[in-house]
Amino acid sequence: MNAQQLKNAILQEAITGRLVPQDPNDEPASVLLDKIRKEKAKLVKEGKLKKKDLEEKPISKEEIPFAIPESWEWVRIGDIFIHASGKQQSSKNKNTGNLQKYITTSNLYWGRFVLDNLKEMYFTDEELKTCSAQKGDLLVCEGGAGYGRSAIWDKDYNICLQNHVHRLRPVVFGLCEYAYYLIYFLKESNRLLSVGTAMPGLSANRLKELLVPLPPLAEQHRIVAKIEELLLKVEEYGKAQEALDKLNAELPERLKKSILQEAITGKLVPQDPNDEPASVLLDRIRKEKARLVKEKKIKKSTLKEEPITDEEKLFSIPTTWEWCKLGWIGDWGAGATPAKGISEYYTNGTIPWLRTGELNNGVVSDSEIKVTPYALQKCSLRECQVGDVLIAMYGATIGKVAIAGIKLTTNQACCACTPYQVYNKYLLYYLMASKQRFIDLGEGGAQPNISREKIIAFPFPLPPLAEQHRIVAKIEELLSKIDKLKTK
Repeated sequence: MNAQQLKNAILQEAITGRLVPQDPNDEPASVLLDKIRKEKAKLVKEGKLKKKDLEEKPISKEEIPFAIPESWEWVRIGDIFIHASGKQQSSKNKNTGNLQKYITTSNLYWGRFVLDNLKEMYFTDEELKTCSAQKGDLLVCEGGAGYGRSAIWDKDYNICLQNHVHRLRPVVFGLCEYAYYLIYFLKESNRLLSVGTAMPGLSANRLKELLVPLPPLAEQHRIVAKIEELLLKVEEYGKAQEALDKLNAELPERLKKSILQEAITGKLVPQDPNDEPASVLLDRIRKEKARLVKEKKIKKSTLKEEPITDEEKLFSIPTTWEWCKLGWIGDWGAGATPAKGISEYYTNGTIPWLRTGELNNGVVSDSEIKVTPYALQKCSLRECQVGDVLIAMYGATIGKVAIAGIKLTTNQACCACTPYQVYNKYLLYYLMASKQRFIDLGEGGAQPNISREKIIAFPFPLPPLAEQHRIVAKIEELLSKIDKLKTK
């Protein structure tokens, strides 16, 4: 049960007479109702109310939604409150009277007022009597999504009201707090049905006809005190629940980050002394690069390896691993964007052209836009092979990664790597683990980017090839469990 459900349950208990015990010494609600009727009759005699305000619409048995204690009475809100609405501004009365600040529905929230943006309009002396609230009045929103929203005016000065705000003035002092919680419960439990669909609202007649399970006045005060005591605890519970929900929402991502960090530092799986060390793997990579240069498949400049300094090494690694740079272990290249105005580049295109928003931390198997072989040739696009590792270099997508599941090409904001004898999935997870570092590298410009040069100079902890496969298997086993946990 969340905090709102718990709050509703407390209010349900309150309005059905189960929140606090009844006291046989309390003056019953029937006596309270007689006092209210006498007070209204007195106000009619004094000319402060109209005779029709004494009329009470009968309550049928079919209308009564639940049983209440014997000392309670079913009444309507209009029977125990004096209703009035605020003033509607029109061209006829625009400049009549004195300029006054007034409340609209935008100033009225549940249990509180926001008064820093009050508007002004003219009110006559008579309107000041009928269209304003005094301390202790219950104000209720009439229209819009916030219909029913209520608060008790608690200021020591009177305030004028706009016509979409109802004023409920208690005939007998002390009724407002209980009525406020009743209206709140009816709205939150979808029992305060609105009239109209385009602009839902709570009309004056609908409000005045709302049924009230009326307790003795003394019991009302006990009920309100108990509600407020419990709602403080519910608020604490709600904050704790929010913190727990936030933790539960963040936990899978935190666990993923922790797993990836353990993986790239050599702590996720044990090292095997029988593994061929990474130094031997690095020698094989160099020989492969030399062969590719000789076959003119890559440039001779790729053989150059800028030494990695101790300052560049991000953390300690096992003795069987080697620090190197991303440029040493793969052929990196960015894509391009064929000119949009040349139809031959796009019409009937068959080659997927990937944008960074389509990188998904997994395997990419298609793209929204396709280009033609002609575009691939004329625009010097990089043809990415199945298994290439892709990383976003520009803007908000910096550090997003994927593996090419098909042959494709990319735009210039995406850099692709064809690894040399390095397990592509290990490289993918390393890039994922390093995302924040790439973001930090890209900061500082109107369009932050990490560039190919920054990528190939980025440090890379190279494990033995056999260990790379064990690391990836363990990562995927654990991530699968996390995904199941997240689903639950």
